[in-house]
Amino acid sequence: MSVAGLPGANKSAPSHETSVDVAIVGAGPAGLTAAYLLTKAGLSVAVIEKDPHYVGGISRTVEHEGYRFDIGGHRFFSKSQQVVDLWNEILPDDFIQRPRMSRIYYEGRFYSYPLRAFEALWNLGIVRSALCMASFAKAKLLPNKRVKSFEDWTVNQFGWKLYSIFFKTYTEKVWGMPCDEMSADWAAQRIKGLSLWSAVVDGLKRSLGLNKRPNDGMQTKTLLETFRYPRLGPGMMWDAARDKILATGKGAVLMGHALKQLASDGQGGWRLTASHDGGETVIRAAHAISSAPMRELAARLHPLPQTAFNAKQLRYRDFLTVALKIRADDLFPDNWIYIHDSKVKVGRIQNFRSWSPEMVPDPSVACVGLEYFCFEGDGLWSMDDAELIDLATRELATLGLVSAEQVIGGAVVRQEKAYPVYDEDYAAHVAAMRQELEAAHPTLHLVGRNGMHRYNNQDHAMMTAMLTVENIIAGARGYDVWCVNEDAEYHEAGDEGAQGSLPAARIQPSEDQAAALASLREVPERIAAAKQRDAA
Repeated sequence: MSVAGLPGANKSAPSHETSVDVAIVGAGPAGLTAAYLLTKAGLSVAVIEKDPHYVGGISRTVEHEGYRFDIGGHRFFSKSQQVVDLWNEILPDDFIQRPRMSRIYYEGRFYSYPLRAFEALWNLGIVRSALCMASFAKAKLLPNKRVKSFEDWTVNQFGWKLYSIFFKTYTEKVWGMPCDEMSADWAAQRIKGLSLWSAVVDGLKRSLGLNKRPNDGMQTKTLLETFRYPRLGPGMMWDAARDKILATGKGAVLMGHALKQLASDGQGGWRLTASHDGGETVIRAAHAISSAPMRELAARLHPLPQTAFNAKQLRYRDFLTVALKIRADDLFPDNWIYIHDSKVKVGRIQNFRSWSPEMVPDPSVACVGLEYFCFEGDGLWSMDDAELIDLATRELATLGLVSAEQVIGGAVVRQEKAYPVYDEDYAAHVAAMRQELEAAHPTLHLVGRNGMHRYNNQDHAMMTAMLTVENIIAGARGYDVWCVNEDAEYHEAGDEGAQGSLPAARIQPSEDQAAALASLREVPERIAAAKQRDAA
């Protein structure tokens, strides 16, 4: 199979057809990781990406007038040594070490994130601190035994008072839905391991000189103090991955190509149709890897899966970043600040210079990104850029962080489907679709955050791709990619590279499955034969 005739990155092409070993939907971390490893192994790939300019998906870096914006903030930290090694292999010379700092802004005060119990209680004052501890005691004595929602889980962990102060407002701002309608899976995945009781005990030990550890409060063990970061932003990693894929001669990355249809060829392989300004591109492949949102993939699969209804119920949260250039020295040292304040709509504020000084070209100008969580098409999303820049300027002033006169310009970056929503029914819908697709289409592989409708970090998305590549090369689905991040704890705790191997379960196929998988190895030959017949 060959990628001859396919356009390279950042180009469109007239309608044509070609064949490769693997077709990949999406040039984000999962898609590009898969493409890089497959081409390295000698297989041919074609990656389609609907963005006309940027690879990296939500991990891309957008540039405007020399200023670079990280879409959401991406610390390069992983417990998987294999992921760390892959980062170093793709981008060996451009990492810098950066200090880690994030805080919560609440009622004009800053609180460490994750919370430090003694600091939080001190800032809240005696009365509210007493109410927090009483509420915590009640939650421990009389816990809710039917935990279904984010609210149930978090109140059981911290008590109603601390939940209402430090979790409820921000979480509802991010997700646009009440906390009692969100699945408890979200809390279990993202704040597992944070314990108020352990924090209080740890603080008492420190006050008595019995514990000299630097961490304090509701923090997990060994919270990272620094992290690595590409000097020009995370997009630098994925630009390098794209370039290495193209350099092999085995891969093509087709920009501005949107998935129109992914059709089974009836022989275990795939016919992918992508639309672009110049027409359509048809890619025949033995395997297909999709990091597209499950809802979009189901609507474009042929034949239409029975679980298309389930996929249609899946929801996503979108967001936008308003990057403001401010005539001032650095305003705060944080990588980002979480805004727990109902007076403003902004949810989080990034300081791009704190990520990397090279992202801000003028030393006399600070550049911050105000992040707004919204649904595509709602009031915030539909505002024009000038209105959003004005809103962000006013809200910085309202928070007392910057005066409006200091703002000298700005830009807006919109990101659709940034977060898969964990509502009460999402898990059942995902499980139904996964079960059908795995049974009906063993050569279709779902990877990444939106591809699996799972709130994975960048390294977790890469892990799903790495395991998928292992399965494709072996000719058998020997690894369960859904085990990645299944038992997650707070993602910035522990030691980098502490896990020597990828955390996924081996699957032992039955005799029938083994026979079916063996037949899949013949798919490339069948596709080549079919192509010869068509040509004749």
